[in-house]
Amino acid sequence: MALLIWLFIYPVITILFYVLSPWMMDWPPFLRTLLLTLILVPLMVFVALPFIHKKFFGWVRR
Repeated sequence: MALLIWLFIYPVITILFYVLSPWMMDWPPFLRTLLLTLILVPLMVFVALPFIHKKFFGWVRR
């Protein structure tokens, strides 16, 4: 399960980083991290995790 979650988180956070980095260049690291997590966590909880559970339920149960 951890591998599946990582496989979804890595590309999403990479895309978010590249899309938002031009606007966040001058921000301190803690604010950049705050913004990325404010976007990533709800996206994972309400979109990706339900999708993972639905599509990979049989594989995850083993």
